[in-house]
Amino acid sequence: MVRILVHGAAGKMGAEVVRCLVQSAEARLLCGVDRAAGEKPFPCFHSFAEVREKPDVVVDFSFHTLIEEVLDYAEEVGCAAVIATTGFDRAETQRIREAARNIPVFFSANMSVGVALLADFAKRAAAAFPQADIEIVEAHHNRKPDAPSGTALMIADSIREVRPGACDMLGRRGEGKRSKQEIGIHALRMASIVGEHEVYITTDTQQLCLRHTAYDRALFAEGAIRAAVFVARMESGLYNMYDMIYK
Repeated sequence: MVRILVHGAAGKMGAEVVRCLVQSAEARLLCGVDRAAGEKPFPCFHSFAEVREKPDVVVDFSFHTLIEEVLDYAEEVGCAAVIATTGFDRAETQRIREAARNIPVFFSANMSVGVALLADFAKRAAAAFPQADIEIVEAHHNRKPDAPSGTALMIADSIREVRPGACDMLGRRGEGKRSKQEIGIHALRMASIVGEHEVYITTDTQQLCLRHTAYDRALFAEGAIRAAVFVARMESGLYNMYDMIYK
């Protein structure tokens, strides 16, 4: 049974991970850590310094600026880490890569297995239709601070593996012909949408549309727990959803 420390346990996604762990047959909640920790029906601390029992994995659903302390703790105690937070800048991403030299780190912009498959299918479709125009449309709730979503950028990154010269076009305005090298990315922010991602692969004669819709935040928590069980048995290194799904 994999013992999990949930960082960001007082947040919406952290709380969802805690809830899903109750039903898990492969993992259990060791404790939570959150600066806003209050009265909880499980051990929840304000900082890592208060944790006395070593977890097998830290699952991080907090905020990108806290990544240093998350990885410092994981490296100090020698446990694996699942980084489910988004919005990292280059320096923070580099810190994650450096930590992976010392501990197993699972890092994904989206913890949904379905989204990982969507990105993979989009890459395969882009390879099959090398002349197609490709556009990505993502929609989220109106409280999401970043745009485009980390998931949309992850899908674009996957497509660039088979189109190395492609570049992102974030939105579109003004005059000018569309370049064949563009991967258009468009962000919608409306009401309480959990998450929708569509990829359009269009030629002059046909169109393929790939779509993933998240109905409940629980799918991200389920993916994070599955990732924790996977990475807990791995050697130090950087892992992602494709490693988990296909290996």
